[in-house]
Amino acid sequence: MTATMNPEPLRKHLGSLLVGLQFGLILLLGASVVPLAIAGQVPLSAGLLAAAGLALAAWALWAYPPGSFNIRPTPRTDGQVVQRGPYRWVRHPMYTSIALCGLGCACAVQQLWVWLALAAMGLVLLTKALLEERWMTEQHPDYADYQARTKRFVPWLL
Repeated sequence: MTATMNPEPLRKHLGSLLVGLQFGLILLLGASVVPLAIAGQVPLSAGLLAAAGLALAAWALWAYPPGSFNIRPTPRTDGQVVQRGPYRWVRHPMYTSIALCGLGCACAVQQLWVWLALAAMGLVLLTKALLEERWMTEQHPDYADYQARTKRFVPWLL
């Protein structure tokens, strides 16, 4: 007889690690633009990218039922597949919003290390999205249909 291992603790730890990396990179990218912001030298295009990211984040949060938002890729046991607001077109609008804000920082600072931090952020967000989608499919049978009609990050493209 083989013992079955409960994957939940591993999923929770992996999710926490990814969230920690995500927040560390958000802080790094945000801090990179602070000197330019203080000096009033943030290019308009960079500011517009960040503003679009913040607006998308607010819209995505609004679309969630109160108390059900989760920053880890592990689905909540009492969760549901949200398909309203920006979730009608993309499965991970919060990740897209983070990427837009990070892109605004990279465009403003224009230094290699900031672009590398943005690339690392992209890998973290993609990893979170892939895990979340796999786990959502296990927990919610209708998630596969949702995946088939929506894009991961950018409507109609990606």
